[in-house]
Parts: sequence; structure tokens; C-alpha cells
Amino acid sequence: MNYHILKNIIEEELLRFETIYEEDWCYKISPEKWSKKEILGHLCDSAITNIRRFVVTQYKENENIVYDQDFWVKAQNYQNIPTQDVINLWKFLNFQIVHTVENIPDEALKRTCDTTKTNPQNFTLEFIIQDYVDHLKYHLKAI
Repeated sequence: MNYHILKNIIEEELLRFETIYEEDWCYKISPEKWSKKEILGHLCDSAITNIRRFVVTQYKENENIVYDQDFWVKAQNYQNIPTQDVINLWKFLNFQIVHTVENIPDEALKRTCDTTKTNPQNFTLEFIIQDYVDHLKYHLKAI
């Protein structure tokens, strides 16, 4: 994977985030749906979880590394954190991912991690990295 793609996504999105009004970051179409700020918070949680996957899988295969996304967003109360703080957290976590992934040896990309909550299923580190970028793009479209 070309890791410059992820770096470019981060930089482009940071510029786009500057054009979003505060009330738009906080708006919720219903109480059970996430606001744009909570979606970005979810992407921070995803980054935290995936940094762990990207590091642990290099030395411990088939580790089960999962999280409950709704619980994490609620527990961290992103809706009531200043928007710029959530943006900065997202930015620094994702630049750390770029740095981490750039340093993974090629042979480690075939190692596996279980990312499932129910029936164990192992995925290669290479797949998990690409899936992270795809997941990121998917949620950024909703912001």
C-alpha cells in the first residue's frame, strides 16, 4: 500500500474540516444517531484500536482485538468535547498510523489478527491496514 495516500487523505480532510460550521459538527438527526463530531470520535476510536492491531500483530499472531464502537463513542462523550480537540486527536492518531504502518516490515504484513466479536476469523495485517483506510473513507463521506 502507498502510505502517502493515507497522509493525503488526512491533510485534505483537515482542510475540509475548517469549512464545517460548529453547529453542523454538533447536529444530530436523532438522539441515537451520531453527529459529525461523534463520527470523527468514532474514527479516533478506530485509530486507537487499529494502532494496537498494527503493533501487536507484528509479534503476536491471531490476537483478538475488538471494541464496541457505540459504547466507546458514548463513554468518551465526544459530543461534549470541543470540536477542535476531536479534530486534533483524529489528526495525531492518523499521522501516528502513517508512521507505524510505514515501519512495518514486509514479512510482517502476512501475519494475522482476529478482528471479530463472535466467530474467530483471522485477517492479514496487510488486509487490516487496507480495511482501515476503506473504513476511514466510508465514514469521512458522512462528515
